[in-house]
Amino acid sequence: MTDKTQDGIRVRFAPSPTGYLHVGGARTALFNWLFARRQHGTMILRIEDTDAERNKPELVTGILDGLKWLGVAWDEGPFYQSQRTELYRQAAKKCLANGSAFLCYCPPEKYAGGDHREPGQDEEPKGGGARRVMRCSCRDAQASNPGVKPAVRFKVPLGGTTRFTDVVFGETEFSNEEIEDFVLLRSGKGDEEFGQSMYQLGVVVDDIDMRISHVIRGADHISNTPKQVLLYRALGAEPPLFAHLPLILGADKKRLSKRHGATDVNMYRTEGFLPEAFRNFLALLGWSPGNDEEYLRTKDLIERFLLEGVSRTNGVFDKPKLEWFNTQYLQKLPIEDLLPEVEEELKRSKLWKEEWAAGAAPGPDGRDQTWFSRTVNLLRPRIRLLPDFSSWSRAFFSDDFPIDPAAKEKFWKDPKVPELLAKLADALAALPEWNHDVCDHASRAVAEAAGVKAGLLINATRVAIVGQAVAPPLFDTMVALGQERVVSRLRKAFR
Repeated sequence: MTDKTQDGIRVRFAPSPTGYLHVGGARTALFNWLFARRQHGTMILRIEDTDAERNKPELVTGILDGLKWLGVAWDEGPFYQSQRTELYRQAAKKCLANGSAFLCYCPPEKYAGGDHREPGQDEEPKGGGARRVMRCSCRDAQASNPGVKPAVRFKVPLGGTTRFTDVVFGETEFSNEEIEDFVLLRSGKGDEEFGQSMYQLGVVVDDIDMRISHVIRGADHISNTPKQVLLYRALGAEPPLFAHLPLILGADKKRLSKRHGATDVNMYRTEGFLPEAFRNFLALLGWSPGNDEEYLRTKDLIERFLLEGVSRTNGVFDKPKLEWFNTQYLQKLPIEDLLPEVEEELKRSKLWKEEWAAGAAPGPDGRDQTWFSRTVNLLRPRIRLLPDFSSWSRAFFSDDFPIDPAAKEKFWKDPKVPELLAKLADALAALPEWNHDVCDHASRAVAEAAGVKAGLLINATRVAIVGQAVAPPLFDTMVALGQERVVSRLRKAFR
């Protein structure tokens, strides 16, 4: 399949800016990108923005931002269909000249079966069976109407079938009797000879012009493919290879939609998922590496991605599974790969200090990039999402943090706690060195001298220095915070 064109592998992702980058579109973009990278090919980004009434510039920005966060980098583009109108009109005129299209003077509503159908398409049959198609009466007549500007329709062959090979679903065939004479160009307005290009024409003309070798898209486009194959042939071009991806369903096995929760990829970025974890999760929605492996870093996905591994079975978007992937990446990533993500989160929450950056001089408290790396490594086994670093773990990066009321009520209720914390502060302040073992010994000595269990003091101390009942091991936490900060927080606890 890799010798489709002399230009090599060329694929495209072509979203329409009538909505943000949803999960299905992100998966399509990812598969195109993985295939292009695996085959040393080219990925093109094309914005299909011919629907002026529904397209919004902010949605284009949202799509681009979503792709950048996902790490899907295109090689050419973005190209905008709204800027390529003349190219489509010339292609439609070519079809008129070679007899594969005709001028249609009929009012569109005559053939409209509903707002979501192409003019000329009849109602879907009730109870199954072949769809009935009403042929346009203009197709074989020298129709004209001086007072009406015509649309351009494609003349679908009468009888026979249109076939194409799908890499995923195999040989696929449609009866031409089920394909309507679809519109290529709408009728013009004002001084225009012809109006807006319709979807089928724009897609095919762009794919020819951009030398697309493989069209990788959702299975909901299969019904468009025979129309496009006919158009390729009418324009004298060989169709690309098609690979239609299975749909993504919600946990209820219905097509993924807003009722299943966030479908906009940018929402998962806001929630704090790691982009590489999201890529790994998406890649396995409808594709398999050939075994039961799940944790596949992006370089592994690129090395192993083949269209033959795409399933015909619909994938299921399982949010708990995505969360599992995220925790796996938080725990397993090399620390140098995780630090930039945590840095961005701390910048977002205004907790970041430049002295924690690589190569920066230590701050007045001696904390530097080495301290930052060790602290993130200490915290990450208990982190689920990136915002946990600035919420649950806030006390490690700021002296301004809340005390959890439930933790306070549970672990500070013993009347001995204030005195114990004061004595511990004095003992820790007197330590000539600061490490796990000396903090452990000093804390247990204070508890023993007071005749209380060490657990009482340990739990109360944890609440005082990080504000939470649950945190990394106490003495590791003390080392991370530093002697001065721990002593200060203990002394402030009951002021």
